[in-house]
Amino acid sequence: MPELIDEPKLVGSDRVLAVLAELARHPDGIGLEEMARAVASPKPTVHRALAALRRAGFAARHGHGRYVLGDEFLRMAFAHHEARPDHVRVTPVLEALCDRYGETVHYAVLDGDSVVYRSKLDPAAGAVRLTSVVGGRNPAHCTAVGKLLLAHGLPDEDAVRAWVGDRKLARRTERSITTVEGLHAELERVREQGYAVDDQESEPGVNCLAVPAYLTSPTTPSGAISVSGLAYRTPLRTLIDDVAAIRAIVTGKKPT
Repeated sequence: MPELIDEPKLVGSDRVLAVLAELARHPDGIGLEEMARAVASPKPTVHRALAALRRAGFAARHGHGRYVLGDEFLRMAFAHHEARPDHVRVTPVLEALCDRYGETVHYAVLDGDSVVYRSKLDPAAGAVRLTSVVGGRNPAHCTAVGKLLLAHGLPDEDAVRAWVGDRKLARRTERSITTVEGLHAELERVREQGYAVDDQESEPGVNCLAVPAYLTSPTTPSGAISVSGLAYRTPLRTLIDDVAAIRAIVTGKKPT
């Protein structure tokens, strides 16, 4: 008879975290059976994980037995986000850009093959629903913020090829760049001009211009700041022609 080995405690912790992450994907709530299927675990095990999260205030149970993220988790997440140094420093810049262009503005960082949105501000009127959300991700190769940051980290075609590896670059729209050669040429242009654009490459009808943000280093961007506009309302050419003013707002220096 083979020797029985106790399950490591870390597995239980990983399971609780998996349940917590799955809760975040269901703002309308998720039932116990559905959750058990999603995390590939027995219902009693998932029920214990949910009970632990409920005791901590990280999960709550609504009517009809559906579970959602708890208020304590949301309080901690929002309090943390509002107090982050990069969010505090970038908020006045985003407010100025949003006021000037009447379009959605972002601050994002690079994480692997994706960008993560750290801050986002919508205009008071005329805002449209975009795929970007604070804490959310989009493919780096077809977003202005992503291409801006990739241009600083992938200096030549060999580096681009290594970054892409054996995966396929997602074609989000007909204008998305999906080849190593095309992405390398685009990053060359970004380095030459000092800004990056997304010409309806991530979402149809939405274009974007991004410039670097140096919040933690004078030489290496901590992230990128972008203005995302409806193509019919704020054409890409308008943003490109105004790039000096965008840079000035981001850096706090008058355009030369």
